Amino acid sequence: MLKQRTLKSLTRAVGVGIHSGQKVEITLRPAAPGTGIVFRRVDLAQPVDIPVRTTNVCDTRMATTISPDGDPGQPKVQTIEHLLSACAGLGLDNLMIDINADEVPVLDGSAASYVFLLQSAGIELQDAPKQFLRVKKPVEVRRGEGKSLMWARLVPHHGYTLSFEIEFDNPAVAATGQQYVFDMGSGGYKREIARARTFGMTKDIELMRSRGLTLGGSMDNAIVVDDYRVLNSEGLRYDDEFVKHKILDAIGDMQVVGHPLLAAYTSFKGGHALNNLLLRELLKDAEAYDIVTFEDEREAPPGFAELAPAW
Repeated sequence: MLKQRTLKSLTRAVGVGIHSGQKVEITLRPAAPGTGIVFRRVDLAQPVDIPVRTTNVCDTRMATTISPDGDPGQPKVQTIEHLLSACAGLGLDNLMIDINADEVPVLDGSAASYVFLLQSAGIELQDAPKQFLRVKKPVEVRRGEGKSLMWARLVPHHGYTLSFEIEFDNPAVAATGQQYVFDMGSGGYKREIARARTFGMTKDIELMRSRGLTLGGSMDNAIVVDDYRVLNSEGLRYDDEFVKHKILDAIGDMQVVGHPLLAAYTSFKGGHALNNLLLRELLKDAEAYDIVTFEDEREAPPGFAELAPAW
């Protein structure tokens, strides 16, 4: 049986929110089978639990943000996608995350620090079958037209692959790889995807800061690009770090559906908003998906039983 996974022990991280600039601490705890991933706002007089699910997403403008029932007036947790991406990359199903502010710390701007934290705590197999959401019919969402066109789609696939293409009108970004395809069953998440950092253009950062955003952003936790070059002294971690970060984000955004996917995901110039719209479109049609388990690990997609060894 392909089993659910949680942590062996708790682990903590302290950092700043990239948008709020606030210092924040999170504690990641083991959780029982079937719990899913749940954030708990422990800074409130009455702690509030916010399960990670598609309908709880309340904002996707700069990051993925969740709140109870997706109500923007309720307590929220924002910028959850990097941590969720790490959870997906390690095959974690159940986790309680105590957080004492409204934004997950950005750490180094990638998922690599979260991968290290989670693996340091140890990953434990649980006596319950791992549940996958299997896409049975193609679903696609599109926005804009001409140069502003962007789209994302999910199609049936015995496995989980992600393909992303970016198109930025910036010489520094254009000089790097613009398209990448990643197979989650390859075992290469930590090596190929996890270290890709978030990025921003100097002109956009100045505008966002004037609006009270990216207050915690710096070259320690993001790639900063001007009109011609990458400003970080150490350069890029991957030759195609920009598009790989978009895949990292997409893995986290897709994880809000509450289950690992069995599907082929493809996106052209998409982002958090389009990813959530795609999941909502999928869930509208009960015939477009089902929930499956694998009693015999040999029937699972190649590499899925070995994904993130439990140690």
